[in-house]
Formats: sequence, structure tokens, C-alpha cells
Amino acid sequence: MHRITFWFILRILVVLGLVITTVREKATIESGGWVIRPVPIEGCVVRRCVRKGKYLRLESDFRSNWRRLKRTWHIPLVRSLVLWGLWQLSGQVGCDWFLLLPWVIWVMPDRGKGWRWLKEQAWQAQRVLMLVYLWLGLEAMVQTIGLRAGGECLGIGCMIGVVQEQGETMTARVEVERQENGDYLARLNGQFTLRVDSSSPFRVRMLIIFLGLLQGEGDARRSRRTRDGRTPLVRQEQMAGWFGCPQEHISRWTKYWLEEKWADMLSLKSAEVLTADLVERIVTVCATFPNWNSEQVYQHLHQQGLKVTRTQVEQSAQRSGWKQLQATLFQRYEMGVSAFHLREAWLLEQLLALVQSLLVKVETGQSLTPEEHLTQNDLQILAKSLELKPQTPFPAQPWMLQVEQVVFRQGDATPEAVVCCPGCGCQDVKRKGKQPRWKKFYDHNGELQQTAVYRYSCPNPECTVKSFTHFPDGLLPYSPYRTQFHLLALQMYSWGYSTFRRTATALGIHSMTAWRWVSQWGHDLLPIAALFGVLRSSGVVGVDEKYVLVPKNDKPAGDMRRWMYVYLAVDVCTYDLLHIAIYPYNDHHSAKAFLLALRTKGYHPTAIVTDLRQDYGPLIAQVFPNAVHHECIFHALQNVQKYIKDLYGMDYARLHPQAALLKQQIYAIFDTLSPCEAQLRYQQVLAFKGAYLQAMPSSGPIFDFLEHHWPKLVNAIGSDTIPTTNNTVELVIRRFDQHYQNFCGFDSIDTAQSYLGVFEKVYRFTPFSQDAQPRIRGKAPLQLAGYDINHLPMASLCSGLSIDWTTEELPLVPN
Repeated sequence: MHRITFWFILRILVVLGLVITTVREKATIESGGWVIRPVPIEGCVVRRCVRKGKYLRLESDFRSNWRRLKRTWHIPLVRSLVLWGLWQLSGQVGCDWFLLLPWVIWVMPDRGKGWRWLKEQAWQAQRVLMLVYLWLGLEAMVQTIGLRAGGECLGIGCMIGVVQEQGETMTARVEVERQENGDYLARLNGQFTLRVDSSSPFRVRMLIIFLGLLQGEGDARRSRRTRDGRTPLVRQEQMAGWFGCPQEHISRWTKYWLEEKWADMLSLKSAEVLTADLVERIVTVCATFPNWNSEQVYQHLHQQGLKVTRTQVEQSAQRSGWKQLQATLFQRYEMGVSAFHLREAWLLEQLLALVQSLLVKVETGQSLTPEEHLTQNDLQILAKSLELKPQTPFPAQPWMLQVEQVVFRQGDATPEAVVCCPGCGCQDVKRKGKQPRWKKFYDHNGELQQTAVYRYSCPNPECTVKSFTHFPDGLLPYSPYRTQFHLLALQMYSWGYSTFRRTATALGIHSMTAWRWVSQWGHDLLPIAALFGVLRSSGVVGVDEKYVLVPKNDKPAGDMRRWMYVYLAVDVCTYDLLHIAIYPYNDHHSAKAFLLALRTKGYHPTAIVTDLRQDYGPLIAQVFPNAVHHECIFHALQNVQKYIKDLYGMDYARLHPQAALLKQQIYAIFDTLSPCEAQLRYQQVLAFKGAYLQAMPSSGPIFDFLEHHWPKLVNAIGSDTIPTTNNTVELVIRRFDQHYQNFCGFDSIDTAQSYLGVFEKVYRFTPFSQDAQPRIRGKAPLQLAGYDINHLPMASLCSGLSIDWTTEELPLVPN
């Protein structure tokens, strides 16, 4: 304590002496301890001339000043060194060119009133500069020593007051050191400001803990120790008064801090402390009644006598993760008192999103991220636990695969004498035995014959067949009927628009046999990319759907249980059927699945034409973001007429002439090939909206319908690529009806899918009739798309010819 008082008094005396020296009225050059003797005025030397009795002229000023500078050069050197030392001690405050001030004063001349006044002012500036640096140096020394008394630093406190009076601020500094035992020691120097939001109780408690951790260096108190044996700088009594909370709560929070009970630290002020046991009790109630909200859980706990707050219930649900779990369960599962099952809509949406992401990865050549792998595995495990399996195509018999090799082969077939492996095409095969097997078959006259066939083995180690039986050309395994007989059944039924019973009667076989032969053709859709090596499309695709009757299915009971929906995607320019599929429901999930299947086959249309169904808009933007979506103008005008009939009655033309006029004006919008003219007529129709609403307030839906669909209707007016209607898809649907109406419905969804495959193959190879429009007359859709099908026997089969006859060479239509 005596040492602290001595240093404090010494500092006061030094500062006071410097101030008195500075403010003296006669602060001459010799004062201040810099010059110990008067410095004479050195101007020039005066000499007396005896001969003339007059004073000689003064010596030159340059020579006199030079002698003075040589005699006093050590003075500015010492002063500049002293200034440099004070500048370093003060922390290098200010510019370093201040150190040259003693040299500037040294070289200034002494003669002249102006020079003497300027030199005296420079001396005064030098003194003030040294006083300031001395002050800052003492301040830095005192802060380094850090003398404290009673937990407060007297030197720092004094200097802070002086600095604040001068309008300056101290630099805050934080130092952190790692102790030998691994602990961290932080030193805070200077002034700090810590702002905490009072609306968060947890943040306020953390501020109290922080203040309780502060500890003074020179505190000699031996009482009021904390739980960990420290003497805090801020006492709990002071913090209780500042924050308005009982001291017992602060002590309890400090205990939670030391014991690392973070859950208890988060508890709010209530009758019950939110401990781990209380959180477990609340979460147990939530899990027992998973469909309850927080208010229901709170009321139930109060009825049981447990006094908790609503905030504690919310906090427990948030901390334990139950709130997020409950939201996830409600999104994915149907939760009720007697039911808990997965939502099919959610699972279907996730699967479709996964398919879309996989398509993007395949098209861009990227691999799946770990998160996408995890999502894929989760969905696979979930589908497997629900016993959901991917729908397998209609099984194809081995004889059907051989028939397809015959009708879809390119060029000349392999000579009959050459035996090839049906699995890998290897010709280096060996006969397994000398004893033949006898194959029975019906000849051209219907008589039963037999021929010898042999078993062969394939030496290719990568071949999956290994061994096979070689049949002569035209004979099929597991069937006594020749290949031409099977093809004739398909030709009579599909190309001739016949029925299974009529086909079976004409061929002399059972009707179920005819159905089985024809249905085998639909085991899969036509693999265009594998067959021709390229995909051709004009880029403009029309999409539409048709409902069909399927009595046997797994749909829930309802009015539409017996009906399913066939989706078709048709190239508008070539009439080619790009994709066809059947779905149980006509919703946005089915539409998205169909569009994704179309993209999976490799098609990326530039424009898609649909009817006025609202699901297609956002789905096309997701699956085909670069495609233009156009809605059929014919369907739009039909809806306008329906609105007018519903609002004004069936006899609107006679009873409401203004309704007939509105209809004519709306029809006139699309009766032009100029987009500008169509836009002008559209604006004129909208200008009549106020008058029609005043006369008939219920006429608003007509104008609302037109405004809503106008952006997707006007894009086809005047366009050379986008058609105004979706009539191309309607033509393909009419062709499908010609086959579908023969049996008036499918037995199940499996038989429906198999028939869609048969229809797709036959339709794409069947040429249009001679009374069709000249552009497509006598040409098949695949030919219009640019594929060369002249050498395929399937083209002859769908033209009504026999595959044994020589077909006429048809010109290839460019894409």
C-alpha cells in the first residue's frame, strides 16, 4: 500500500512540474533543462580599425552561422534521441517526422526579428510535443505495471478520467494464454461493452455466469469464496440487484454451470424446474398421444397434477426432438387412433423426385452424392418393408423372342446351315450328342410332321445360355405351330381390327391360344434406340389421356374404381407414338410419372401441347424446363362456350344477344395469324369486362378463364412449329379406340399393359391409308419420323403382306 502511494505522489509531482514550466511567462530557450548556460547571439565578429577609427563591415552571415552550427550540432542530436525514446515509449503515437523538429530549429538563423519570433514558436512547439510524449509514456508504463488497490487500478482509473476529459478513448485488449494444466486464462484490458437481449432468459443467465467468472488479480479477501474456490470480482449480491432475481437462483445456475447440466440451465422460471426427468415425463405423454398438440399435452399434465407451463411443454418438445419428429410423422404417415400407415402420396412423390434427380445425374454424367445415396437406400428399404415391388413387364415366352428376332432383324438373316448361339451369337458351337431329338410340328397342310433337332453347347465363358437346341428355320420351341402361323394370328387381329374369337376360328385354334400369341407381343414397348441406334423427333410433342375400363384392380371402392387412364405422347409433326402407359389415377403424380418416363427414353421436346388440365403446367416446368407449354385452343373455345351456356342458358343466342356477341368476339381473337392482332383483340374483349359484370355479375368466370389461360394460348398464333390444337393426339386415340372397342375393357392392369405394347408396335409400323392427307398417305409413323423400316419384316407384316414375300422399296422420309 505504501509503495502504491509513493508512485502515485511521484507521478503527480512530475506532471505538475512540467505543467508549471510550460505555462511560465518567461519560458526562455535556456529553461527546461535543455541548455545549462546562456547561448550568446552569434551573428558576426566586430573589429576596430586603428588607422581610420571606424568599424569595419561585418563578416558574412554564412561564415558566422557555419561556426555556430559546428559548435552546437550535438544539441539537436540529443534532443532528437530523447524525442525518439519518448515516441517509442508512448507506443509510436503520431507521425515519425516529428523527430526532425530539433534539427529544423537548429538550422534556423538567429538574425532578424521574424526569424527570432519563428524560432521561439518552434521551441514552444517542441516543448509541448515532448510533454505530450512524456505523458503518453507514463500512461503506458502505468498500464504495464498494473498497480491495483482494492480490486481497482488507481493509475488506470486516474488516467482514464484524464483521457476521457480530453475526448480520447483507450484501446481495449484481450489476451488468452494456455496454462500448463490445459486451462485457458484470459486477460481483459481497457474498456468493454457487452449487450445482451433481455427477452432471452438463457442469454441473461450466460451473462451472469460470465460476470461471476471475472476475477481480480490483487483481491485479498479470504471470505465469500465460490464453489470452485475463487474470489469473484462481481458478487452475487450485486448481480441480484442488477438483474432483479433472487440470489438463490444465481447460485443454482452457477451450480448447473460447474456440473455441466445444460438442460437444467435452459429451464425457465416456473414452479417446476425443467429437469431431465420432467422433460422425459412430457415427452412420454407426447409419444403416448402422438396426434396431440402442445396445448392438449399441457392440459393433460395439469389434470394429472403436474404444474408446468406451456412454454416448458414447447421447450421440452423442441429440445427432445419430438416437435420435428411429429412434423415428419404427420408428413409421411396417417396417424389416428386405430390406424398408423404410410402415406402413399408422400412415398410416390419421393420416388418421383428420386427418379428425376437420377435422370439429371445420368444426363450430366455425374455420380450420386452421399446424401442422395442415403435417400435412395432409405426409400428402397421403406418400399421393401411395405412389400412394394416394381411392376414387371408381361413375361415373354422363348418362342416369342425368336419371333421378334425374325420380324425385327436388319438385312439378311444368317444362313440356315450356320448354327449360332442365341445368347451371344457365337458360331464356334459344338454338338453335345449324336442322338437327335424329334420335334413335332404342323406343316402347310395342317398335318403333323416331325424332324430331328440337336443340342449344342457354347464355348463362350461369358455367355449366359451355355447350351441350347437348334431348330430349323420356322420352327419354335414349346409350340407345334410354325412362325408364320403365329405372325398370321397377330396380323389378323391387330392389322385387321378383328377379335380373338374370329382370329381363332379362322386359324382353327382356341381363342385363348390366339389371345396368348397376340399378348406376348406386348411384353415390352418398342426399343427404338436399340433397334435403330438413334432417336428421332421433331421436338413438338402432344400429350393427352383416355380413360379405359379395368374391372380387376387394387383401387379402393368408389365411383371411379373400375376406370384407369391411358396416357399418350405423340410427335405432332410425324404422328409417331413416342410413349404410352396406363395409370390407376388421373392426378399430378401420374402425369409426372408419365413425363419422367418420356424423358427417360431420351426425348427432350422443345414444345408440349396439352389440353386445359392444370396439372401439366408446373410439371412440365419441372421435368422439361426448356420446353414451351401450349394449351389447345380448341379445348379453350369449348370451355368458353360451356361457360356461356351455364351462365346465360342454352337459348342464350335469342334471350341474351350480348352473350352471343361476347362469344363471337372471343372466337375472333384466335381467328388470325398475327400475334399483334390477336393481342389487340384480346385487350378489346377485356375492356368489356366492366359492362358485362354490371349487367350480369356472374359472368366474371368467363373473363377470368380467358386471362388465366391466355399466356399459354397466344404462343401458337403465328408460330410455324407449335400447332394451335392437340388434334394429332386425338387421332392416335381414335386409332386406339378401334382396337379397344372390340373387347370393351381390359381384365386387369397387367393385360392392359400388354395390349398397350401390342398397339404401340403395330401402330408405329402400320402405314396410313390412301385416303389420309397427302403428307402422310401410305407411310407409317416411323417412316414419317425418319427411320428406315423397309428392310424390317415387321413393316411387311403391318402392311398386310407376308414376311416371305419381297417388299417394295419405299423412299426414306427425312426428319
